[in-house]
Amino acid sequence: MFEIFLGFIVLVYILDIIALFYFGVHCYAMVHLFLKHRKRCEINPTELSALQKKMGAWPKVTIQLPMYNEFYVVERLIDATCQIDYPKNKLEIQVLDDSTDETRALALSKVQEYRKKGFNIHYIHRTSRNGHKAGALREAMEVAKGEFLAIFDADFIPAKDFLKKTIPYFWESPKIGMVQTRWGHINADYSILTKAQSIGIDGHFIIEQVARGGSKLWMNFNGTAGVWRKECIYDAGNWESDTLTEDFDLSYRAELKGWEFKYVTDVVNPAELPATVPAYKSQQFRWCKGSIQTAVKLIPAILRSKEPALVKIEAITHLTNYSVHPLMVINILTTLPLLYFHNHFKNFSMPLLFATAFILSIGTFGPISMYIVSQRALYKDWKRRMLWLPVLTVIGTGIAINNTKAWLEAVLGKKSQFIRTPKMKLEKADDKLTERAKYTSIKMDKLAFLELFFAIYIFFTIAVAISVGKAFVVPFLTLYGIGFLYVSFMTLYDPIKQAVLQRRTAQQENI
Repeated sequence: MFEIFLGFIVLVYILDIIALFYFGVHCYAMVHLFLKHRKRCEINPTELSALQKKMGAWPKVTIQLPMYNEFYVVERLIDATCQIDYPKNKLEIQVLDDSTDETRALALSKVQEYRKKGFNIHYIHRTSRNGHKAGALREAMEVAKGEFLAIFDADFIPAKDFLKKTIPYFWESPKIGMVQTRWGHINADYSILTKAQSIGIDGHFIIEQVARGGSKLWMNFNGTAGVWRKECIYDAGNWESDTLTEDFDLSYRAELKGWEFKYVTDVVNPAELPATVPAYKSQQFRWCKGSIQTAVKLIPAILRSKEPALVKIEAITHLTNYSVHPLMVINILTTLPLLYFHNHFKNFSMPLLFATAFILSIGTFGPISMYIVSQRALYKDWKRRMLWLPVLTVIGTGIAINNTKAWLEAVLGKKSQFIRTPKMKLEKADDKLTERAKYTSIKMDKLAFLELFFAIYIFFTIAVAISVGKAFVVPFLTLYGIGFLYVSFMTLYDPIKQAVLQRRTAQQENI
């Protein structure tokens, strides 16, 4: 019986490293497609000018600004939106405010200010958050006058030329249903956490989106900084709130209907990165769970579709990409028994098994190659920026427990509320979190204790690996261990720090 158990562990370990190898090699494929098709996603001034002539007059556009309790950033968003270069008589702005705090007063005041300046801007407040962001967008679309709908989340600063560099592409083909632009970074230099995140975001928007958009594979709307053809949204079945990534869901439903998407890498809209580990984990939890929910919902339809096999494979790989995190956890859990009981494997060649695992670990460097190429494509000082890559790697492994929980909830069909990522207008390194304490709240996440347990488990595994002469696994395990230690510590530290800051703020107001 014991031998059967050990054999099962070996089988799980082998399947796990093969799956991790696949997702790693997929990153190499994305880099290859980026290098091959990058020019297709860059703006060609001559082509853009020809599309503008073909278009004729500028069409009516509605910009939607969905928000919920965004006290610190609501004014910045509305101000920037009203600075977009587009004919006033063709532009409508909808402020979709589901807030329950003082954000309402700030948003309404800003809307009234710009209405007096001649802007066609409307304040729409809902008394219930039915459907959350998807519900707000769906309801507002019924009264939107625009033929095209642009969307910006509260943490963004829309580019001034956003509309004039995206709208013409809808005249490239009547099948173009959505044009997505690139996310920039407002606060990349705020902390080591935001520096690391900026590299990860660049990897997606420079490599993955260009690879998919440039090679006519399915790509997705990123929830913000994009513009839709209203007809496309209706044809795809409209916004739905049964997943936490309504953007991903609508994108693939539209592409199942035959719509095509365009990605424009030269239009950059800066966004605020989460400044605390709990906020980052909350964002990643939502993205992970939502993408797996969308996978469960749409993979059967994708398999039944008449799309080419390559399109189907890429679409499913994209939808299930967050599976790397539960695969990481499985890898951690199975490594210890393999090392500890290595002398008991009479029917297996353990040196061959670990040698195979070592060879397949080449897939581990897939994401790293993607980040390096993206930084080199974007920045002259890319070598200096690479100093923060280890931090991204540590954080990326440290949230494996957080995202495994999200993955399991999605697969098991467990519902959860849409939890917004706090935006605190932390733009520069000298902006103080103490000044943002009143309208932000960071809850204690008990998952931190499980992350701490995993860190201890990993360091014990390292000790066993050294004792049995299998030190080649130590670098990977050390990376995991440091990641879990960092994430668990900051998950516990940030809420305590925030609670202290809030108490001090309250005391100062009472003086």
